[in-house]
Amino acid sequence: MSGSELASRFVSKALEMGFSDVAVLVEDVSRVMVKFANSQPSVVQRWDTSVASLYLSKNKRLYTGSVVLDRLRDLDKLLHEIGYVVDRVSESELYAPLPEPSRKAGGFSFVDTRVVESMKDPSRLAELVLEASAREHKVDFTAGKVDLWLRRKHLATSTGALLEEESTGVEVYVRSFKEDGSGQWGFSSRSLDEKKIEETALKASGLAHESRGRSPVEPGVYDVILSPLVFSQLLNVVAWMSTGLSILTGTSVFTDKRPGEQVASTLLTVWDAPRDEKLPHSTGFDDEALETYNKPIIEKGVLKNILHNSKTAAKLNARPTGNAGWVAPRAWNLVIESGDYKFDELVSEVKRGVFITNNWYTRLQNYVEGVFSTIARDAIFLVESGRIVKPLERLRIADTLPNILKNVAGLTRDTYDVMWWEVRIPTRAPYALIRNVNITKHFA
Repeated sequence: MSGSELASRFVSKALEMGFSDVAVLVEDVSRVMVKFANSQPSVVQRWDTSVASLYLSKNKRLYTGSVVLDRLRDLDKLLHEIGYVVDRVSESELYAPLPEPSRKAGGFSFVDTRVVESMKDPSRLAELVLEASAREHKVDFTAGKVDLWLRRKHLATSTGALLEEESTGVEVYVRSFKEDGSGQWGFSSRSLDEKKIEETALKASGLAHESRGRSPVEPGVYDVILSPLVFSQLLNVVAWMSTGLSILTGTSVFTDKRPGEQVASTLLTVWDAPRDEKLPHSTGFDDEALETYNKPIIEKGVLKNILHNSKTAAKLNARPTGNAGWVAPRAWNLVIESGDYKFDELVSEVKRGVFITNNWYTRLQNYVEGVFSTIARDAIFLVESGRIVKPLERLRIADTLPNILKNVAGLTRDTYDVMWWEVRIPTRAPYALIRNVNITKHFA
């Protein structure tokens, strides 16, 4: 019995047993990851998984969970176990019935056969990365991964939806080392682009070469150029804060804001883009069987949309936006609109500043005010009089997200499709110039 048939059978049986809302999302994933370390392929891992995510409600009491697909075959036992739990929990403050599925909701295919073929022998792509890493700059060693997948998802709901979708995806990140210098870059897509993979490796090795011989930097307020990796990571946090659940739980800088208010520089436009066929989380329907659509979260600095599922929309007197999550809404992909600058022109705008190419360990100290810190790592450079003059030791950005958003002063024309472990929402981003950013030393 197929995943769709099992999901439909589960929904029918759950309704017979008295549940009022039922949804089953079955995901069949074939995934291959090749890791490389010390400039050599180190391990190839393969997974074939079939998981059913379940959502059920009865008397405004909710259950969500996941099981391996085979457990759907023993329906009576599984549903009695779920019923035992549901009967003992409190009513949900966020209960709302599942919405009627959109008439236009439907899956659409994003399958690149080159990804599927490369999954048979992914080591070739690792060798491509390693060759490119050593082509122009002799680095000491390179590490990273190439991740390929084929995903099929099936959604059945008690409102009558039965939807299917199939897609491929690619995620690559490369980190190279040369003496005390290091550099990283990342790339993601629905399709296999060997040129982009090579460019990712070349970018990482070039940054490693250029960042040798690091110097300390004095704490202070600087103009900062953020690479697409760093800008993507910070906008991932902003996108999470733009969801209805973040606002309801008081973990958002938009808690006291309303759509239509100015929250950022007029240069900044950020889209939730589930219909962008190049970015790897694109989809035609959300987990409530509503049609997805591209929408601005921030448009020319103005807050335009809060992302909702049916529950947060009901609580905040809004409409669902095709971003469900049964519990938490989420952005699918982010697209940050480009600007007018070439990269060199952006650098020329800086009298004294810092260029940061990568970051990690972003932590919020105050969610509503957006007070955060993040550690800059890998290649960091001092910029003086419009020129990159020398590499710097590791430092930390300690500022607020509203300041970052409001102080965007320039964006490049070129954008990059980014995804790695610090950027889990695939994001298309330019380089960004941010004025007046607070920089502190990092103490390891």
